[in-house]
Amino acid sequence: MTSLRSILYLATVFCCLFEQSFSFNPKHLNLSLSATHWDTAGATWYGSPDGFGSDGGSCGYGDVVSQAPFSSMVTAVGPSLYKSGRECGACYQIKCTKHKSCSGKPVRVVITDSCPGGPCASDAAHFDLSGTSFGAMALPGQGEELRNAGVLEIQFARVACDYAGKTIAFHVDQGSNSNYFAAVIEYEEGDGDLGSVELKDASSTNSEGGEEWRAMQQSWGAVWKLDAGSALHPPLSIKLTSEYSGQTLLAKNVIPNGWQPGATYRSVVNYL
Repeated sequence: MTSLRSILYLATVFCCLFEQSFSFNPKHLNLSLSATHWDTAGATWYGSPDGFGSDGGSCGYGDVVSQAPFSSMVTAVGPSLYKSGRECGACYQIKCTKHKSCSGKPVRVVITDSCPGGPCASDAAHFDLSGTSFGAMALPGQGEELRNAGVLEIQFARVACDYAGKTIAFHVDQGSNSNYFAAVIEYEEGDGDLGSVELKDASSTNSEGGEEWRAMQQSWGAVWKLDAGSALHPPLSIKLTSEYSGQTLLAKNVIPNGWQPGATYRSVVNYL
């Protein structure tokens, strides 16, 4: 009996600790467990033939899009997929089969920019790809020929992001100060997108003595902000909730004492 009680006690403690850092909303699907579902979209490309589109684009990632793990395999998307920036960081597999230079093999791209006009707005779904990611759909040695094809019909599927063990990072906006905090949130694995972000400073408690989390607002793209109205006391903890699945993750004390605008702070957590 004593042994059974010990097992039940340990199970209860484990569940409580797990719930503090990660939770799952069964009303939503988990992309890493979902079957791949293919749809049809239009595709174009922009920027240099072997480049990464624009310098970070409207999501605000900056030049990191040319570096690993993005490695220029990025895309702008039309309004139906961009969703006012809520889908920044979401990952898709794309492939083409209707041109002689298409390999038919899927490659993965990340949303880092928006494409608001032309076919991007008129198509039900449209990918304006970097030159690198457009050429990646081609047979070996035929990337240039495929890029010269103009508008392509491709297939696309939402998939989980996987950055090979890289943890979530927070690049602090240059305009941040003790009363106002904003950051670009990078490298979310799994669903890739964010539905809500909350912040807690070292002094935040509610009327009952518990933790007080304050909702941040999406400023633009992948930038989230909090206009606190009074001084924030570091270290700062940030709680992330996925838009797609409702999974919640806690980056505890990720913004340290003495934090600086323009600096990047890496957490020790991610969704996968």
